[in-house]
Amino acid sequence: MAQKIKKGDKVVVTRGRERGKVGEVISVLREENRVVVKDVNLIKKHLREIPNVREGGIYEIEAPIHISNVMLVCPKCEKPTRVGIRKIMDGDVIRKYRYCKKCEENIDLIREKVRVKA
Repeated sequence: MAQKIKKGDKVVVTRGRERGKVGEVISVLREENRVVVKDVNLIKKHLREIPNVREGGIYEIEAPIHISNVMLVCPKCEKPTRVGIRKIMDGDVIRKYRYCKKCEENIDLIREKVRVKA
C-alpha cells in the first residue's frame, strides 16, 4: 500500500492535547502506524552520561503519535486535507501520484513503472 504521509511533509495535528499544532514529519514508523513530528508531543527523558559522547541530564524529545491523528497540509492550497492516490497511464508508463482531495492537485510522484508488453 502506498504511503500517504512521508518524511518531510508538513502536517497538522487533529486530535489530542497537541491539536492544531503544525510541524514537519521527522520520521515515519510504518510497522506501528506512527509518525514523529518536529516540536509536537514532547516528552522528558532522563539520560545517563556517556563519557566523550553526551552529557547526562533531562532531555526533551519528540514522541511518536498515531498517523490517524495528523492531516497533510497541501502545499498548493495550504489547507489540511485528506490524501488520495491517483494512477495516470502515459503510453507504456504508469505513474502513481499523491493528490489533495480538496483542490484535486497532484502533490508528488510516488512511483513510476514501465509496463512490459508480453
